[in-house]
Amino acid sequence: MGSGDRGPFRRVLLVGFMGSGKSSVGRALADLLQWEFVDFDEAIVEEVGLSISEIFRVHGEGRFRDLEAVVGAQLLSRNEVVLAVGGGWAAQSGRLKDLPAGTLSVWLQVSPETAVRRNRGSLVGRPLLDTPDPVRTATRLMRAREVHYRAAALFLDSESEGIEALAKGIAARIKGSEAESG
Repeated sequence: MGSGDRGPFRRVLLVGFMGSGKSSVGRALADLLQWEFVDFDEAIVEEVGLSISEIFRVHGEGRFRDLEAVVGAQLLSRNEVVLAVGGGWAAQSGRLKDLPAGTLSVWLQVSPETAVRRNRGSLVGRPLLDTPDPVRTATRLMRAREVHYRAAALFLDSESEGIEALAKGIAARIKGSEAESG
C-alpha cells in the first residue's frame, strides 16, 4: 500500500491501463462525492495546447512523461478531487508509494483484450497502442506496469463491475474513512 492510503481521504487517484475506465469511473465518483474530477491527459493537453498524439510525435514519450510528472505534482496537491492518471503515470518508479497523505489510490484492472476493444475507435489517439498487433502490445505494457499498479491501496475489476457500481464502492470507502476518523 502507498504512503497516502490512510483516511480520511481528500483525493482519489485512479490508476490502470488505458481503457480500464479511469475517466468514466472518475467522473461518476466525483459526481457522487461532489468533488472535482481531473483527467491528467486532458490537463496536459490544456497546458501544452497539443493532443497527446502530437506531443508524442513532436516531442517524444520522454517529454510527455516529464509533463505528466509536473502536472501530476500540481494536481496531487488539491483536495476534494478525483484524479484519473494516464496509464503510464503510475508505472514510473515510486509514484504510488510517495503519494500525499489522504490519497486513496485505486487500480482499475482490465484485460488486454478489453482495453484494446474499449480503445478500438481511438487507437490513433493512443500512440502506444497504434501498432499492427495492439493486443500483444497491450499485454506487454500491462505486464511491465503491473508491478507498479500493485502499489495501489485498492484493486477493482473494471470488467465485472459497471461504472456506477465501481464509483459507489469507492465512495463507500471514502465515506467509511470519514466516519472512522470523525
